[in-house]
Amino acid sequence: MYLYRVKKLNYILFVLIFGLIGKASYANDTVLIVKDARLDILTAKQAQINRRSAMMTSAGMYRGYRLQLISTSKREDALKMKTELMQYFPEHKSYTLFQSPNFKVRIGNFLKREDAEKFRKQLNRYFPKGAYMVEDAIEYIPKEEEIF
Repeated sequence: MYLYRVKKLNYILFVLIFGLIGKASYANDTVLIVKDARLDILTAKQAQINRRSAMMTSAGMYRGYRLQLISTSKREDALKMKTELMQYFPEHKSYTLFQSPNFKVRIGNFLKREDAEKFRKQLNRYFPKGAYMVEDAIEYIPKEEEIF
C-alpha cells in the first residue's frame, strides 16, 4: 500500500511538472526591447573609425598612391627629375627615395587610384617616358567633415 501511494504521488508530480512546463512554453508573452538612441550614434562613429583605420598603416600614415617617374643609380639624374617636377607641378609634393642601389623619384599624395591615374595622364604630357603608379604611405590630412 505504501509503495502504491509513492508511485501515485510520483505520477501526480510528474504530470504536474510537465504540465506547467508545457503551459509555459505555449505562453503568448511579448518581449519589448527599448534601445537608447545614442547607440546608433555610437555605432556610426565606430564604423567611421574602422573605415579610417583600414586606410592607415601601422605607422599612422594613410595608404595611398604616388607616381614614380624614375629609378636610377645616378643621384644627379634623380635630383634633376625632381627639379623638373617642382617646376611643372609646384602644387604637388615630390619625393626622392634611396633604395640601394637606386634613387627613385615619386610625386603626389593620392588616396584614390582614380585620382592618381588622372594625374598620371597629365604627367605623361611633360615626361614621355611615362610614370607608373605605386602604392605607398602618403601624407594626408583629413578634411573637417571627415574628422569624427
